[in-house]
Amino acid sequence: MNSDSKIAFGGGCHWCTEAVFQSVIGVEKVEQGYVASLGENNSFSEAVIVHFNSNRVKLNILIEIHLLTHRSTSNHSMRDKYRSAVYTFSDMQHQEVSRLIERFQIEFDQNLITQVLPFSEFKASRDAIQNYYKKDPEKPFCETFINPKLKMLLEQFSNYANHDALNHLK
Repeated sequence: MNSDSKIAFGGGCHWCTEAVFQSVIGVEKVEQGYVASLGENNSFSEAVIVHFNSNRVKLNILIEIHLLTHRSTSNHSMRDKYRSAVYTFSDMQHQEVSRLIERFQIEFDQNLITQVLPFSEFKASRDAIQNYYKKDPEKPFCETFINPKLKMLLEQFSNYANHDALNHLK
């Protein structure tokens, strides 16, 4: 995989997913919106496209962060809106992500429901909700739902967390 790579993640609210990956060293850009795959997963679901430098952060780290920052073992009633998935951009990436998720399964007590799906389409969120956390991290939603994920990122992935951007959490 080259140093300029991309992968898409869906699982929970795209505000949360966006904030998490914007806080990872090596992530160069996060596009917030809705992703569709193929077949039965061709409807749009909240997700982000993460552009990253694979020389600074490896795909396995991004996958692990994703699995730990959303309910990756819960097949709850909102899964149409919040599909738990990793969307891949090539067959080779699809195979790699499938192997990684299989490997990470041993770290979870329950079965991971996160699907590995081919990326098909992306529709960006409206401008007003882009960079949701960065615009106002003191909103009640941010403090209740996003801050705990960012604190976990600081604790469990300290080498990959952008400490300058997350300094207000300490």
